[in-house]
Amino acid sequence: MFAIVKIAGFQEKVEEGMKLSVPSLPAEPGSTVTFSDVLLMAKGEDDITVGVPTVAGASVEARVLAHGRDDKIRVYKMHRRKRYRRTHGHRQGFTEIEVTKIKA
Repeated sequence: MFAIVKIAGFQEKVEEGMKLSVPSLPAEPGSTVTFSDVLLMAKGEDDITVGVPTVAGASVEARVLAHGRDDKIRVYKMHRRKRYRRTHGHRQGFTEIEVTKIKA
């Protein structure tokens, strides 16, 4: 059984017991979050439900494991022959979650 869920603007394919990293969520580690934007739900090969735009009554529960920040990326701007050079760094925040239950 799996589901396609919209989490923080991204579509993720989730199964029960799966751990994944998503953009930062406003929840404390150890708490439970519920995602109600289920776009597709598949219980088996023949039992697939596609939402219009979401599946009515379906939700996914997940437990927040930890918060963190990704590796730093460097953004570099340059205009040739103009003595213009800019370097910026960015670290994106993330939340690690574990899917506990998929409700149909």
